[in-house]
Formats: sequence, structure tokens, C-alpha cells
Amino acid sequence: MKSKHLNNCGNWFLDRFPMSKLWNEHMAQYYAPKNFNFWYFFGSLALLVLVNQFITGILLTMNYKPDAGLAFDSVEYIMREVPWGWLVRYMHSTGASAFFIVVYLHMFRGLIYGSYKQPRELIWIFGMLIFLALMAEAFMGYLLPWGQMSYWGAQVIISLFSAIPIIGDDLSLWVRGDYVISDATLNRFFAFHVIAIPLILIMLVFLHIIALHEVGSNNPDGIEIKDSKDPWGHPVDGIPFHPYYTVKDIVGVAVFLFFFATVIFYMPELGGYFLEHANFIPADPLATPEHIAPVWYFTPFYAILRAIPDKFAGVIAMGGAIVVLFLLPWLDRSPVRSIRYRGGIYKKALFLFVISFLGLGYLGMQAPTANATIMARVCTAIYFAFFLLMPIYTRWEKTKPLPKRVTEQPTIEERIPAIKDAFAAMTHEVPTQEHGETVMHTRPNPSGIADAGKSLAKKLKGSLD
Repeated sequence: MKSKHLNNCGNWFLDRFPMSKLWNEHMAQYYAPKNFNFWYFFGSLALLVLVNQFITGILLTMNYKPDAGLAFDSVEYIMREVPWGWLVRYMHSTGASAFFIVVYLHMFRGLIYGSYKQPRELIWIFGMLIFLALMAEAFMGYLLPWGQMSYWGAQVIISLFSAIPIIGDDLSLWVRGDYVISDATLNRFFAFHVIAIPLILIMLVFLHIIALHEVGSNNPDGIEIKDSKDPWGHPVDGIPFHPYYTVKDIVGVAVFLFFFATVIFYMPELGGYFLEHANFIPADPLATPEHIAPVWYFTPFYAILRAIPDKFAGVIAMGGAIVVLFLLPWLDRSPVRSIRYRGGIYKKALFLFVISFLGLGYLGMQAPTANATIMARVCTAIYFAFFLLMPIYTRWEKTKPLPKRVTEQPTIEERIPAIKDAFAAMTHEVPTQEHGETVMHTRPNPSGIADAGKSLAKKLKGSLD
């Protein structure tokens, strides 16, 4: 009898809400290319980290005080007094850096496999808007702990708005809500970080996924699987996203959580990169830190800003470094998508771009010197040359012929033994004394992790050839 009532309730709900239709269109009957590789984990991982940030953020707001006199102490209270508060705070702070790592790798995947090219331009645009909203979300949240680097970092970044002619001073005053970084700024940033920008992110992620499922996913070969279909109208080189890729993504999630948990429990500050040492000191408007630098995921763009001698020109260059990413679908004139079938010019250009981006990230964390400024200008020139010269060198290079069908990839069953061996190599047993007895504990093995990283790098290079 109970089962009958439950079925009736379920049918009543499904008659009024298209849950089955949504499930079939976006999971069970959504056909994805069967040759997805390692690089296709990062989309689902980005969604996982986003959920982590929402949940931990909600838990943190239950004890956080958006008040200039209480904000720092409330964070300390969360860390020391709230049950498991330290874990929630570290999950949120580590999650912020993990989000950018995953997103940067997700964007790099788009660069190597041409996921921004026709007909996926709108997917790329929505993705870049997500990236822009994510930067705003991270910047607003960075001020909330009210530490020294939070305070002075916000002071420097907001002052950049004043470089804009005519409206600059009024704009920076509106962003701060006061003439200096103060309680009004903290409350304003808290409202944006907790309410406004998360709503924008949810909307953009929804649009990003809908646009993706409308035109279909790209693949490492850059071939449209919809061009070859079986008698039932299904792509012959496609497989249903569920259960095949939902199960495959679980493996990626497990590997990600291993590294994520290692950072949280053993190195949550990661040498000052994830949580700066100066941010463990309360904000003091009268004591300027020796070296002010934003958190690591902003440093490439900060280095571009510092590389330009004129303040307004630097702001334009920093903004242009992001705007040019939106134009990528129309700058690339290559007839093929995937780097596997591109010529050597694009591969060398992409290599130089990655080196310049990493170099800018490093230089943005260092104190400004004459040599560092020269290197930053060289890296900035390479960064912009990669995009602005793309319409030329993508036309020049000779491309390889595309296969008619996607190339085969090892199945998950074939990969499991290698994954088990990799996990075994990244850990080792360490004896510890507990109550006079020797107990073996599993700990991360640095040399094993390094070897696994080298092996992974070789496989990634092979996937690009």
C-alpha cells in the first residue's frame, strides 16, 4: 500500500515537472564522444569545487562577522572554537585555489583541442564570463578575513580604478563605499561575495552546460561525432554520458580528493601561496607590508599591470589580457581544431604562451626590480603576440589530414591497474610510537608523488602529439 502511494506521488510530481526529460536529455541520452581523455576531467571537477565553495561558504557565514572591528577575530573564532571550523575554513581557502587550478587547466584543454571553435563559440563566451565572475568572487572574498595582505591588496587593486579618465575617482569611491578601505567596504564586499556574484555564477554555469549540450562536446580529435550516426540516430563514436562518464568522473574525483585532502591536512597554507603569512596578522591601515602582491591566481595579470610604466596603460593592458580571451574563437583561422592535427607553428606558439603565463605568474609574486620588469615586459609581449598574431600563423601552418572517425582510447577497466599502482607509489607506511607501541600509518610519499608527476607529464605530452 505504501509503495502504491509513493508511486502515485512520484507520478503526480513527474506529470508536473519534466525531471525524466531533463535526466534523459542531459545525462542518460546525451551522447558524448567515446575518446575523452585525462583533460576532460576538469569540467566536472570545476563543478565539484564550486559546490564545495557554496557549502563551506554557507557554513562560514554562520559565524563570520562582516565588521571591520570583528572580522579578523571571527575568523580566529571559527578556527579555534567552532567544532570543525578549522576544516571548513581550510576547505574553503584551499578550494579557492583549487578552483582556479582546475579552471586554468580546463581553459588550457580548450586551447589544445580547439573547444572554442565553431559551433562552440557561445560555450567559450559563457566559460569566459564564468572566469570573470570567478575572479570578482575571489577578489571580494579575499578582503573578508581582514588580514594585512587582504587589506592592502584591496587598497592597491581598488586604486587602479582611479586611473580611468573622468569617472575613475568616482568609480573607486563607489567600489570602496568610503574614501579608504573601511567597514563600508567590508560590508559591500561581503554582500557581493555571499549573494550577488554566486547567483551570477549559478546562472552562467547553467547557461554554459545548456549551450554545451545543445551543440555537443568536442573531443581530442576535434571531429564532430554527429556527422556519423547509426540507424537509430545515435552517433557511432558516442556513448551515453551516464553511466559511462559519470563512473569515469568518479575516478577523477577520487584522484583530485587525494591531493585536495593532502593539502588541507598537511599544508593548508602551501608555503604562503594559498594563505599568505601576512594574512594571519590583523589589518593595520598604518603599517604597510614590505611587499604587496595579490594571491597567486591573480599574479599573471598583476605582472602585466606592473610591466607597463603608465598606470592607465597598465590597467588597459591588464584588462586587455582578459578581453582578448573572449575573441579567441574569431582569432583562430585554422581549419582543424585539435592540436594533434595542427602544424608545428601553433604548438611552438602555445608552448611559448604557457611559459610566458607561468613566468608572469611568478614575476607577479616577486618584488619589482629592474630585471624583473624587463622579463615581465618580454612575457607580456609573448602573451599578447600569441593571440594577436593568431590570424596569421594559423593560416600559414600546414595541418595534418583529419581521420573520418575518432581514435580509440583505453577503457577504464584497462586503466584501473595503472591507477592502483600510481596510488601505491604515492604513499608509504611510516612507523610511529603510540602508547609505547609501534603503529604503522600511511603517509604521502614525496618521491613517489614526484615520480607520478613526471610519468603524468610524459603521458600528457604524448596526448598532444
